[in-house]
Amino acid sequence: MKRSFIFLALFVVLPALSGCQTLKEIANLRHVDFSLDRLSGLNLAGVSLQNVRSYRDLSAGDLFKLTTAVARRDLPLRFNLHVAALNPETNSVAARLVRMDWTLFLEDRETISGVVDQEQVLNPGQPVDIPVAIDLELLSFFDKNAQDLVDLVLSLSGEGGAPKNVRLQAIPVIDTVIGPIRYPDPIVIVNREVG
Repeated sequence: MKRSFIFLALFVVLPALSGCQTLKEIANLRHVDFSLDRLSGLNLAGVSLQNVRSYRDLSAGDLFKLTTAVARRDLPLRFNLHVAALNPETNSVAARLVRMDWTLFLEDRETISGVVDQEQVLNPGQPVDIPVAIDLELLSFFDKNAQDLVDLVLSLSGEGGAPKNVRLQAIPVIDTVIGPIRYPDPIVIVNREVG
């Protein structure tokens, strides 16, 4: 009888202890660090700005495209914002980012929102690149001439111009052994000056 009681107690207590450890590890997932890594693939109204350092580097054809786009009030900006996610080394649990709702702010102005729904495995201590595809109509948020707009975009890339403030607010959803956990409040992934 005594042996049965001890076995029953172990059967109940051991899973509870292991469940507490699992809950601690899951709680540590809120410490996943998100930061801006880089921008890539900058394209403004069909003009690649990958190797352009200033407005003067643009060809006559590129300048014609951009000034025409400004005159038409149709100036699409496309780029990939690369976010680095780092699950702390001290966390022994790999996390799976299953979704991330985001909103992009440029110069403290809210621009567009979107969702990253490509699953990413975040192993402890290994940074993971999360590309966020940005596609926005620049003139909807900034009413400037072609040169000022190009300078704004170049400063975002770090290639030229005065530094600009970029902020990405996001609500990550991390899948765990007890199910998906949605961050309760938006986190600021990027809040820094680039350029």
